[in-house]
Amino acid sequence: MKINNKFAIGCLVQWYEIDMVEEYVNSVEQALNELENSENVTVDFTFTTNQELEKIKKNIDINVLRFKFQNMMKKFKNNVEWRVTNELTTIADYRRWFNDYYCEKVDVLMWGETDALIPRQTFQILDNLHTNVKDSTPKYTTFFSTCKMWDDSWKVLEHPEFTDKPFYDKPEQFKPEHWWSLRYTMTIDEMNSFNDKVEELDIKVLNQHKFNGCGLVFSSEVIKSGVNIPKSIFFVHEDTSFMIMIQKVLGMIPQYVVKNILLVHNRNHPKKRMHVRGERIDGTMNEKRRSNEWYVKANHMSEQNCYNLFNPNYKSYTWGDVWK
Repeated sequence: MKINNKFAIGCLVQWYEIDMVEEYVNSVEQALNELENSENVTVDFTFTTNQELEKIKKNIDINVLRFKFQNMMKKFKNNVEWRVTNELTTIADYRRWFNDYYCEKVDVLMWGETDALIPRQTFQILDNLHTNVKDSTPKYTTFFSTCKMWDDSWKVLEHPEFTDKPFYDKPEQFKPEHWWSLRYTMTIDEMNSFNDKVEELDIKVLNQHKFNGCGLVFSSEVIKSGVNIPKSIFFVHEDTSFMIMIQKVLGMIPQYVVKNILLVHNRNHPKKRMHVRGERIDGTMNEKRRSNEWYVKANHMSEQNCYNLFNPNYKSYTWGDVWK
């Protein structure tokens, strides 16, 4: 199939994610292989070797991880842009840059993520959607369906085969056969088994925005209008701040949800945080992160910045405050 519009999909890769990201790379490659003109999709990566936050184990050579990333990039033909940096680069930093850099080069932007698997149908669906709505609603967001989430507010995004399953809040309640759970690590073949049986798309329009950052799609017109991740969001909560900025600048623009096509977010992937020195080795990924004191502080401060964006009496925290 040929697509008529231009796309960019961008992903930040931290050095400790290198053993996991190849699954994401393979899913992007699979989606590109569905296209006759894959040059209309630019795949962007930034790989960071910075160790101001996480420190690498002494028996691991950072250059070996860098070479592994560079070899992965050879999977793509001429439609990949990538770089290696030793600067402290967070997901907020990368996505803010990605939005600004590509908004005048392509029609539609998509946030990739190292623990994501994107559907093989991604770009055909997004191309058809953009062609159909670009004149009537040029500013919009899009989200594919997801697994069983925390509470009922997420039901508007849950895949129909997942939404009626139970949610297990505690790790000890989760069992390996709970394929619908956000704690489950799904393979690309499992994702395909859900998506390949779809004969007719079910696309909903939400009257209230609901999304996270993994796989978020939006027209470049959103960024051109002045929306982006504020600089005060220096660490996480970049997706929430982006939603707040959309609503502040543009109001309730449409959010289209492709309800019966699954995009996988493997939050608890066993290879998500590898080779990190001094970090606990048991527990969930969130528990591993929170075993670092700096993470707890940075997460809280970035969250406070997010929810005080328009408070005239609030002074934003910075990394300097975290280190203090």
